Amino acid sequence: MNGPPPIVLLSRRIDPAEPSRLVQDGFLDMVKFVTDVGRGRVAVGGELHTDAEQVLLDDGGRPEDLWGANYYPGRGREDRIEFTSFINIRPARDNPGMEIADPAIRERKQALTFELIGDGEPL
Repeated sequence: MNGPPPIVLLSRRIDPAEPSRLVQDGFLDMVKFVTDVGRGRVAVGGELHTDAEQVLLDDGGRPEDLWGANYYPGRGREDRIEFTSFINIRPARDNPGMEIADPAIRERKQALTFELIGDGEPL
């Protein structure tokens, strides 16, 4: 990896070639992403979830609406999202660990992932 992976801000479906580029520029089997569950936006890429979180904050996102995860293309619909990130540790929101605990937030994040990134189809 030469420098940090790029970050792409999405409000509509990503170009099908883009996930492949982001994965190749980053971690080779996955890409980090942060979802703004309030505004329906996703920031994909970056070395750390905080990088993508900052892009969404700069775009007007509210911290309480931003949740991190990892996207694994090629793993299929059920295994493509890992709902884990340090930015998800929010005891004040009843989320004391790195994994998103609230089923409603997980469902919203999953729906936005399907809509804007994909279903885990192979690259």
